[in-house]
Amino acid sequence: MRIILCGFGVVGQSLVKLFESRSDDLYSKYGLKPRIVGVFDSKGSAVDSSGLNFNKLIEVKKKFGTVKNYSDKKNSMTGVEMLKNVEADVLIETTASNYKDAEPGMTHIITAMKKRMHVISVNKGPLALAFPSLMELATYNQVMFKFSGTVGGGTPILDYAKNSLSGERITSFAGILNGTTNYILSNMATGLSFDEALKDAKNKGYVEADESLDLDGLDAAAKLVILANWIMGMKVTLPDIDCTGIRKVTTDDIKKAEKNNCSVKLIASCNKELVVGPKEISNDDPLCVNGTLNAIAFTSEHSGTQTIIGRGAGGMETASSILRDLLDIRQEISRT
Repeated sequence: MRIILCGFGVVGQSLVKLFESRSDDLYSKYGLKPRIVGVFDSKGSAVDSSGLNFNKLIEVKKKFGTVKNYSDKKNSMTGVEMLKNVEADVLIETTASNYKDAEPGMTHIITAMKKRMHVISVNKGPLALAFPSLMELATYNQVMFKFSGTVGGGTPILDYAKNSLSGERITSFAGILNGTTNYILSNMATGLSFDEALKDAKNKGYVEADESLDLDGLDAAAKLVILANWIMGMKVTLPDIDCTGIRKVTTDDIKKAEKNNCSVKLIASCNKELVVGPKEISNDDPLCVNGTLNAIAFTSEHSGTQTIIGRGAGGMETASSILRDLLDIRQEISRT
């Protein structure tokens, strides 16, 4: 299967390492032979229609900070040029999420779909701003559009709700969808101030380069959009979310919650209205997880409430979700 990989940061590199370590197993078990024919990062690109060497890609990126030094022919092909000129079956989009105009990911996805390429995205920007129209475009061009890594990283939240609860009607859901804010609030419960907890989270590399994505609830809101569209069949985008972040949560708020045997958590909920905001949650509630964990509770008509808990972020976790999507695409193709 020929793949173009957009972006070669932590997730892209983790994916290539996963391909390398599991190549025999992927072929013998699933008949999948991933062949990366093009990769680009912010500084350049590498192209080889017969397939790029996984280990060499990692080494070159480590040594030069870009993949453009992969061969003597320095490639300066942009992402869009590569998508238009290099033949591939699947685009894997891992560039950074941008909630202002979703670029460059939006253009990459649209270009690939128009060329009849299947798309896997872990970039939340395009889905947050244009989920309904991207699904329509995928249907029109008869391509598959997969994005299980956009919510929950390696924890299969989207798959669980869609497949394990199929036949059930989910009436509402609520969850902790951002591990960074959960880590900060968990630390504030141990006595740290907001600023101290934020500094600690930054030191551990948990906070996005643009901290407002975490602190102002944008990341959680984007995931809420994806869930509401995918699971509840809504047609909503980011402006439809009533969103409040955690910047105004004080030590007093944390102490007040403690007296009620509760903890303050940033909760994203879909129950007629779509809301992201800090909320007191009972310490006995299965949703009340600490550290960088994510948790989401689905309430359905007949099965009651079921909670799924797992690690929300991390390069290898997200790479594993991309691999899951790729195997799904491989399976669908083999059926047709």
